[in-house]
Amino acid sequence: MSTKVGSKGQVVIDKEIRDRLGIQPGWIAIQRLADNHVELYFVPPRHRESLKGSLTHLTNVRISTGAEWEKAREQAWNAMVQERLEKEKSAS
Repeated sequence: MSTKVGSKGQVVIDKEIRDRLGIQPGWIAIQRLADNHVELYFVPPRHRESLKGSLTHLTNVRISTGAEWEKAREQAWNAMVQERLEKEKSAS
């Protein structure tokens, strides 16, 4: 695959490559000079979509908001703290 460099130094990334990498308009192209060639890395923009519910298919646990949520959150934090303390204790 080859393309011509435009008068402003622009090059079009072939559709096949864009499709394979999933490159969309708005992505950032990072250019890097490596020896005698250019490497391009593509970074997607931050998404603006909610992730709420995106992992529900991985669990059957459902916690309603309010006191039940606060209790579950506190238990999770306490479990994490206990785990870290045990790791630190075994490391020393």
